[in-house]
Amino acid sequence: MRCPFCKNDDTRVVDSRVADDGLAIRRRRSCAECGRRFSTVEAAVLSVVKRNGVTEPFSREKVMKGVRRACQGRSVDEDALAKLASQVEDTVRGLGSAEIPSNEVGLAILRPLRDLDEVAYLRFASVYKSFESADDFQKEINELRERV
Repeated sequence: MRCPFCKNDDTRVVDSRVADDGLAIRRRRSCAECGRRFSTVEAAVLSVVKRNGVTEPFSREKVMKGVRRACQGRSVDEDALAKLASQVEDTVRGLGSAEIPSNEVGLAILRPLRDLDEVAYLRFASVYKSFESADDFQKEINELRERV
């Protein structure tokens, strides 16, 4: 790791701790050249492979943005959205792969969203599953009713 102060490559780890609920490691480092200390955070990268083949890093914020749009006008608070985004990240990380197809992220969103707010679930599902008619909505509503 290069020292951010003097740009020397010779640094050593002084201390390591688990951070971000076990998803990252915070390391305290010391530079052998200038003696200054600095911290680094290491995290495993989780990538999402989109339908067109483009790969981008997984983003809780992007999950929250999509769900927030589906929840517009509903009484769903930011804490619930943050919790849902965390559940989605835990689910896709649990798949055990460094690259996750975007449809797996969508499926991971649908499950907790159904429990959070049924109307928001229908809105999200209508876009995610590409509903084309009222029959598609009716079929999904019937499945929701059977679940209860």
